[in-house]
Amino acid sequence: MKLLWKLLRQHISIGQLTGFFLANLFGMSIVLLSIQFYKDVIPVFTEGDSFMKKEYLIVTKKISAIGSFAGKTNTFSEDELKSLQEQRFSKDVGAFTPSQFKVSAGFGMKEAGISLSTEMFFESVPNKFVDVSLDKWHFDKESRSIPIIIPRSYLNLYNFGFAQSRSLPKLSEGVMGLIQMDIVIKGNGRLEQYKGNIVGFSNRLNTILVPEDFMKWANSEFADENKPQPVRLIVEVDNPADDGIARYFQEKGYEAENDKLDAGKTTYFLRLITGIVMGVGLFISILSFYILMLSIFLLLQKNTVKLESLLLIGYSPAKVAIPYQVLTLGLNLIVLALSIGIVMYMRGMYTEVLTQLFPQMEMSIMWPAYVAGIILFSLVSVINIIAIRKKIASIWLHKS
Repeated sequence: MKLLWKLLRQHISIGQLTGFFLANLFGMSIVLLSIQFYKDVIPVFTEGDSFMKKEYLIVTKKISAIGSFAGKTNTFSEDELKSLQEQRFSKDVGAFTPSQFKVSAGFGMKEAGISLSTEMFFESVPNKFVDVSLDKWHFDKESRSIPIIIPRSYLNLYNFGFAQSRSLPKLSEGVMGLIQMDIVIKGNGRLEQYKGNIVGFSNRLNTILVPEDFMKWANSEFADENKPQPVRLIVEVDNPADDGIARYFQEKGYEAENDKLDAGKTTYFLRLITGIVMGVGLFISILSFYILMLSIFLLLQKNTVKLESLLLIGYSPAKVAIPYQVLTLGLNLIVLALSIGIVMYMRGMYTEVLTQLFPQMEMSIMWPAYVAGIILFSLVSVINIIAIRKKIASIWLHKS
């Protein structure tokens, strides 16, 4: 095998192989770094309704002074829901179901000197639109306990507004989760008492949420109208920068809460940039693959006479192909190792900044880069091996 390698390594172009090596190293490093960076950063940006999460719009009908005096309804009909669902920008549509009964709630902490009570309301949405853990998000009639999700802004208002002005202790989310509220429900000639447990805080939905199964049951038990018409919708959109959304909303007299149509553009462009960077890396990797194949084919072409002689004296095409296959595998393996090293170095630089900005952030192992690197290495290597074997087989068949 050593003599075979010495014979076949002649005419190797160092310049061509160096070009392949550098291009493949650059392309693979970009791909692996993009994947690893995205996986490292996504946990921070997917908390709550941050800009890397799926985009949702809270849709209502515009309320005008003339419409109010004329008694015009601001509810959505079934046809309007169906029409919105059929729009090309709409991926999914859910309706807010309001409570049709009276609700009052109170809670207190004697040790802290806190005692609060208020009239309130409930709403529900389909579970797939809830942006907190659903582990405790179910209602059991036997336990008479109602899980509740409140907006995180409500807790901030209490801590930095009410508690600050009254010199009351501030409450963390963990402490709020330990507090049980006394819920009183009135309606349809009945009065019932329940316990309310705060199981999460929402950034996406500015309302007091209860499970959908509880809302359906409670409206059937405490209200005359079992199926109230929704006044708010939640819509999942693929591209919030789509101008078709604004045109459709203007035509129908709808509006989106919290200027989500403008804020959502950040999501679209960030995802677009991430895709472009990964696409550039893949394109460079593909070009480097063609450079390697061109170099190997030129090398085989220059050694055609030697290859024919080796095949004629008894060497099999598979054995003749081994030196070239080892060459490509070795280069690909070195590229993979160096790419992983580059990603590790670059990751150490940006994780230092991220941990300063987000102290609660925990870095996991680099499995996305490892998996992606092994997949690229395996794919390119298999294609190289097959192409080299076919080329040498064609020389043997042509000679025979």
